[in-house]
Amino acid sequence: MAEPPYQRIVADLRRRIADGELRPGDRVPSTRQLAIRWGVALATATRALATLRQEGLVRAEPRVGTLVAEPRPVSAPGASPRAPDPRAGSGRELTGERIVRVAIEFADAEGLEALSMRGIAGRLGVSPMSTYRHVASKDDLVLLMADAAFAELPPTTADATWRERVEGAVRTLWTLHRRHPWLAHLSPLSRPLPLPSLLAHGEQILAALEEAGLDAVATLDVQVLLYSYVQGLAVHLEREAHAEAATGLTEDEWMRQQGPAMGAIAATGRYPAFARLMARFAVDGYDLDLDRVFELGLRLMLDGLTPLVERRPRPSATGRA
Repeated sequence: MAEPPYQRIVADLRRRIADGELRPGDRVPSTRQLAIRWGVALATATRALATLRQEGLVRAEPRVGTLVAEPRPVSAPGASPRAPDPRAGSGRELTGERIVRVAIEFADAEGLEALSMRGIAGRLGVSPMSTYRHVASKDDLVLLMADAAFAELPPTTADATWRERVEGAVRTLWTLHRRHPWLAHLSPLSRPLPLPSLLAHGEQILAALEEAGLDAVATLDVQVLLYSYVQGLAVHLEREAHAEAATGLTEDEWMRQQGPAMGAIAATGRYPAFARLMARFAVDGYDLDLDRVFELGLRLMLDGLTPLVERRPRPSATGRA
């Protein structure tokens, strides 16, 4: 019988660790990188890493990835067995909250696409079926993960102007998407998810716009626009990680590789503004800082919204304009 594909990946990584090619603390290839290198599905690569975690050869580090673990000390003959590692699955009670927490750490490190119930079970050191006693399906798990992630930073409740409240809510959403890039890939805007924690942030925006005098349609339109702005920028965080895994090139390395082609386009003279930018950045360089772009865009959007709010008649105490 042919060896299962995941076992071939396990054997290769096990050998590289034993030979010292991968040392304790070194980052192990991600599920995306393994899937591309071995030509297997993400689920197969996930199972391979889960097997190595169960063997104690690797460990998961939130927002870092999977690292080679420190060697386990060998017990002397006749010594008492070591107490189970409190982080291991056998040493802690399995709960829905723990499954969600580990799943968030997994998605932070590997991306939402690589998430599977089997992979989460492997990280927890339990059988896949035991996780289903707490979470019905992967879809349900993703909803629980997202709700927990959006609850990490509560909405601002301090008394402030409508602009300050909107600005605070949008900046909080950006921080959460920065922390958990997979949030930007949950669902399209046309299919909103029933997430109370996300709605809490939306409620702050909706209430501020409503009190500023916008009608119902304008209020919801602006709220959708602001959320899509956060989502639209944040989606590139996960895409860049995927592109780096697929190509083996960092963002800077990829840009250097594209330099000759960009220069050739600029040299045609058909795009003078682009050519001038290329010439300027050839000297000073350009760093695409998404945080800087976010702040610029948020300020421009709020500056554009302010006249719309100020032109609208404010309701009087009797409810009349």
